[in-house]
Amino acid sequence: MICGRMSPNSDVAHDSLDGLSVGDALGAQFFVPGSSVTELVAGSVPAGPWPWTDDTEMAATLFHEIRSRGAVDRDALAAAFADRCEPYRGYSGNTVALLHEIRDGRPWAEAAGAAFDGRGSWGNGAAMRVAPLGAYFAADLDRAAAQAALSAEVTHSHPEAIVGAMAVATAAGFAARTRETGCTATEFFDAVDPYLVDGRTATGIRRARRLVGRSVEEAAYELGNGARVTAHDTVPFTLWAAATHLTDYPAAVTACVRAGGDVDTTAAIVGGIVAAHTGSGRRGAVAGIPPEWLAAREPLPEWAIG
Repeated sequence: MICGRMSPNSDVAHDSLDGLSVGDALGAQFFVPGSSVTELVAGSVPAGPWPWTDDTEMAATLFHEIRSRGAVDRDALAAAFADRCEPYRGYSGNTVALLHEIRDGRPWAEAAGAAFDGRGSWGNGAAMRVAPLGAYFAADLDRAAAQAALSAEVTHSHPEAIVGAMAVATAAGFAARTRETGCTATEFFDAVDPYLVDGRTATGIRRARRLVGRSVEEAAYELGNGARVTAHDTVPFTLWAAATHLTDYPAAVTACVRAGGDVDTTAAIVGGIVAAHTGSGRRGAVAGIPPEWLAAREPLPEWAIG
């Protein structure tokens, strides 16, 4: 059952962006020597500030574009991704090359379609940035999925990457629209399932549903933890973590860190979904994100939130 409807809402999308960026920035700390998973599980986080990565930079760009235009304009989005790319944020070499080609005038469809010998990228980059879009379009999950697909295509044209983005967007949209009513893990996966197109990502998400109630370690073993940086190695685990910890932001992000792998990206995806449900506390509401975590995160760029 899907309960609670709302109009496109940039405040809820901003909550999701906060959750995504805090998860990204905290997760990235666990690539730094000295950060302790054991201490995080016990409730102690690394000292701030926590710089965010390309996950947040691209998510902030997407958030800015949909808030400004009300929908995805692929030409404008591709140009914005290319113009704002700061390689030191942790972009992959393939993504930097693609965005430089777009900046130099190559049409995005041609550049994205030529990647990986014409197969297009099936990486997790389209999924990592899309949760705020899903929260923005929470009132219409069909539109959330369609807009997510458009947002994916500008850099990731492989069907697995597009399905991954659609799944994360609809998960975030459903999480946002059930803030007041709550939902079960079964309802969460029921909301996502209509937007799955058969393939490795869809198979993994359906397996994730059957693993609700299992340990983080078993879920990561069965589903992947993003170590291969593919949609099908990343999105299933993130939906499992979000469904398992939808009302507990710290537990959701901690699960990603415990799982290892591409921690900043899995924590970004999960953080974006869960904060769409719990809120971020920026406006005095009940906060899902601990205030000290939000304070430790590097501030978001003014162009994105101003």
